[in-house]
Amino acid sequence: MAESAGPDPTDVDPVAAGSGSGARSQRTALAVLGLIAAIAIGFGLGFLANQFLHDDQPATPAAGSVDVGFAQDMTVHHNQAVEMAAISIANASDPMVRDLAYDILTTQQNQIGQMTGWLSLWNQPLLPTGDYMAWMTSDAGGHGMSGHAGMDHGAASSATTTGSQSGSATMPGMASSEDMAALRQARGPAADVLFLQLMLRHHQGGTPMMEYGAQHAEVPTVRALAQTMVDTQQSESTRMTQLLTEKGAAPLPMN
Repeated sequence: MAESAGPDPTDVDPVAAGSGSGARSQRTALAVLGLIAAIAIGFGLGFLANQFLHDDQPATPAAGSVDVGFAQDMTVHHNQAVEMAAISIANASDPMVRDLAYDILTTQQNQIGQMTGWLSLWNQPLLPTGDYMAWMTSDAGGHGMSGHAGMDHGAASSATTTGSQSGSATMPGMASSEDMAALRQARGPAADVLFLQLMLRHHQGGTPMMEYGAQHAEVPTVRALAQTMVDTQQSESTRMTQLLTEKGAAPLPMN
């Protein structure tokens, strides 16, 4: 009986007992990503067009503002979540985990479309060029949160999910390159648990940014989106915590 070729370094071969389910899952994930990317682009373009139809918008946010910083940093944070979700759609064994991953992928890809639409409208870079979370101030003096305890955590995340920083601390909750490699390699129940652990920590790490944006952004639509993120991710975090408990696993500590 003919066997398939040896392990492919791109890791796209079938994953269990020679079945074709792994390859089909990979193709499904790629198709989903292509579809959602197209939806997000259309949503972003629609948002841009909509802005020009209203005269009651506040002044254009400047570089370093809460609105711009939130959109840039949260785009980076979301990009990694979308990547993790796509991997889980392909490799997880639990249908509930795959469904959750799909929900996260579609929700956050659309939110990326909104944020990149705003940044384009404001003539700002789509990704941050300075320290992460410097737009979050702890007091009226405007001292950046990036210099506070708890911000200098973790190894650098993969190049596909970071901005143009060089040597900056990563944002709380971000998966390291080692975490991402382990997630890509995991299969079956192990993939279910690792995805839930990494995504739960990712959600928890991003919560302070979302809450700060909801409270301090100047543009009403930015505050509204930030609050939507808070509500959605709190619900997803509860769901992930429950699934981890059912699987006899515990959440990861914050990095």
